Amino acid sequence: MSTPPKIACRLRPAQRGRTVCGVAAIAVAGLLAAASAGAQVAGSSAALLHPAALQSAETSPAAPGDSDIKNRIESATGLVVAGERLHGALLRQFYAAHNFQPVWETRQQQAQALLNAVLRAGEHGLDPNLFHGVLLHNAAALPPLERELLLSDAVLAYADALARGAVPIEARLDDEDLTPEPVDPAATLDNAINSPDPAAAIEALAPHSPAYAALRQALQTYRAAVAAGATVPAASEETGARQRQPAAADRGPDKTNEARLRQIAVNLERLRWLPRHLPADRVWVNIANAQLLLYRDDQPVFTTRVVVGEVSKQTPEFQTTIDSLLFNPPWNVPPSIASTEILPKLAEQPDYLSHHHMVMRSNGAIQQLPGAGTALGQLKFEMQDRFDVYLHDTPLKGLFARDNRRQSHGCVRVQNPRELAALLLQQPVAVINQGIALGYTNRRMLPTPVPVFMVYQTAFLGGDGSIEFRPDVYQRDDEIWPHLHAVGQAPVAQDAPTSQRRS
Repeated sequence: MSTPPKIACRLRPAQRGRTVCGVAAIAVAGLLAAASAGAQVAGSSAALLHPAALQSAETSPAAPGDSDIKNRIESATGLVVAGERLHGALLRQFYAAHNFQPVWETRQQQAQALLNAVLRAGEHGLDPNLFHGVLLHNAAALPPLERELLLSDAVLAYADALARGAVPIEARLDDEDLTPEPVDPAATLDNAINSPDPAAAIEALAPHSPAYAALRQALQTYRAAVAAGATVPAASEETGARQRQPAAADRGPDKTNEARLRQIAVNLERLRWLPRHLPADRVWVNIANAQLLLYRDDQPVFTTRVVVGEVSKQTPEFQTTIDSLLFNPPWNVPPSIASTEILPKLAEQPDYLSHHHMVMRSNGAIQQLPGAGTALGQLKFEMQDRFDVYLHDTPLKGLFARDNRRQSHGCVRVQNPRELAALLLQQPVAVINQGIALGYTNRRMLPTPVPVFMVYQTAFLGGDGSIEFRPDVYQRDDEIWPHLHAVGQAPVAQDAPTSQRRS
């Protein structure tokens, strides 16, 4: 298998029309084949790594020594085995803790268990060939040193992918800014080696949320349907959940089982970008569904429609917190909107600012004064993020009745902001009304800041236990999908260059 080049984090273009349909078709077939192979080898060690590849030092010819492992890892020519690139930084960290001594020749049982786990990566929507699947099947043909390093690299890379995604944050687009807590794959592998169930210790790095479990089950259901040439039924006894179809206006073109399989795998990856333990109280905005949910004690207690960014002004994915409410907020017009939309109109209509209750400040910035007709409406949810995106009210209430609610410059407009504000403030709606009735800008701090997650999930667990699908209008699925399969190079995270960030 040829080795793919590194990818670097890059800025998202304003509009994208490109697709990877050809790559996607190949990769779906590869995923099915890999999953089938994984199922076959799971119960039979004979189909896996040949026993000769894990012989002890007494019988294995030319077992790698201290200097051999260290020299190979530190090699200036690059760390490559049979044409596939290894993760030098992870291997260096792992073997440094073992004095650069061989690990697997005296741990055959652990090695076999971990190898089985890697070859079952398809159960998480990950191609085992991202982790040297083909080479591991034929590792007996490799020299002992390369067998040793190959297995270590495969498990370390697999652990890293489960813990923070196959496309880590430094390799993603700029507006995909979600990331879980840091994990040390080398330390995790050490713990796995010394645990009663090494494979379970690695698998534990994947999310444990009900959403992740449901998508994994749906992946199995759709994979079986594809293999059988069948259609996923409206109700599935295997998942215990209905596969609900979106409204016709939001459904887009028919999607085959292969497309659903692809969509589920991509959204499993997105769930790996989130903290492994989500806050029990949180605001959850699914951009793809244009919907907001408020969770208390991990249970949804409030839902409302939202308006999100246009395709050319996409709402980013990120995490922050709401710490206060701003009643009767002014709108400080972003410079980009002022220069491209307001100043050209001002040249043609000298009274444009006064007509729209706007003023120009001494520093040249444009501000829209508070009032019912202000772009932010009468309520703003204050939160800090580098994208300058926030939740707010809007005077354009008719937008919430549309199926296409991608109408903003990137901020999120809330259909029922007063009810949401009351729940966050833990006060009756009357208190919110009183703050607005004052007529001037005033602020109320929340008793406790509430985490906010802006996510883009085109396949997700619905409130009734069903798996729901939404069209990939932002075309973000197409960008993630190739990196879940060995069609081209999997990203080598620790060697990727630092990206520039959008201001």
